[in-house]
Amino acid sequence: MSVWRGPVWCWAMALLLALPGRPVWSAGAAPALLDFSPAEVRRILSHGPWPPPAALDPGNAQAGRPAAIILGQQLFLAPQLSPDRRFACASCHVPALHFTDGRPRSVGREPLQRNAPSLWNAGFGRWYGWDGAADSLWSQALLPLQERREMASSATHVSATIDADATLACWYRRVFHPIGAGDLEPETVLVNAAKAIGAFVGSLVSGKTAFDHFRDALARGDRSAAARYPLAAQRGLRWFVGEGRCSTCHVGPLFSNGEFADIGLPFFVRPGVVDPGRHGGLTALRASAYNLLSSWSDANDADAALKTRHVVAQHRNFGEFKVPSLRNVAQTAPYMHDGQLATLEQVALHYSELDLERLHADGDQILRPLRLQERERADLVAFLRTLTDPRSSAWKPSRSPACKTAAP
Repeated sequence: MSVWRGPVWCWAMALLLALPGRPVWSAGAAPALLDFSPAEVRRILSHGPWPPPAALDPGNAQAGRPAAIILGQQLFLAPQLSPDRRFACASCHVPALHFTDGRPRSVGREPLQRNAPSLWNAGFGRWYGWDGAADSLWSQALLPLQERREMASSATHVSATIDADATLACWYRRVFHPIGAGDLEPETVLVNAAKAIGAFVGSLVSGKTAFDHFRDALARGDRSAAARYPLAAQRGLRWFVGEGRCSTCHVGPLFSNGEFADIGLPFFVRPGVVDPGRHGGLTALRASAYNLLSSWSDANDADAALKTRHVVAQHRNFGEFKVPSLRNVAQTAPYMHDGQLATLEQVALHYSELDLERLHADGDQILRPLRLQERERADLVAFLRTLTDPRSSAWKPSRSPACKTAAP
């Protein structure tokens, strides 16, 4: 009898099947599904289902309203909101680039010091901006509108622009009926415009990804469908939810805990100048005239403002930046708050060779060098690439219906 059909062959197969991470082969030897442990399956399932229940922008009575979303989309795309008519929200959040601009650091009227984050799924966030200087989408929209280095607009200019444009003025009246922009104090119009933009941004929810189909197949026990998920991505996912502990911060369906962290990267804007990160954001948030504690907020539920009321800046917040969602991450290079890492491969290498001396020493140490081999880094990147919604780069503005009446 040939050894390949005798005891040696049986012993070899038994050894193969006993190896950690062994593939469980379906008929025909392909495709394959790793033998994820029950604990690993639970962690994988915790990243869904997608999409989660709808989230409404706190303090924004217009959130979710179709007419407000229509007006918000028009304002988002309108360069005339900037006095020189050169910059719109869409200048840094380009729809065809997954609502980023592809630059390490964005450029408005002047060069900026941070990367433009994607707006896909922003409505599920907790804080806004890399430093969390805003506690709602609508208050975040006010920042670039008025920032001199970005759009350099003002309440007076925004109010006059809306009032002078027949289409914008009509939709403004439909949303904030029965009063038009010319009948109100400019600051009221500015805040209302920001709430419409917030309603639009909150409507941007990406679709299912290859990971979501894999996750859902595991949830319903469909091993055949789950096995169609690439093996490299399965291995990377195992690292992500297991030894890598990536899912400690990149948790849940959004792949983010919505908070802030120091991940050991330099945070110098230029020699001698440091970006304070979350510490500076908290200072700005508490000083803001438009946060959820302000009279401009529509929130009639005290719980909506609890996060803002009780958050306190601490020394450790220096150099902390927002933990971003990983959905569509393969399409939103470069990475980190200032785009200092150009590729996902560089991101994987950073976490593999993490400099512990650079991290804050207080509190529990979550991060540690992963010491990944080249193939393991490739597997991790393969998994991250499966978090892309293939249709999200094809987003086009919705055709606005004719606005024929001042109020519905």
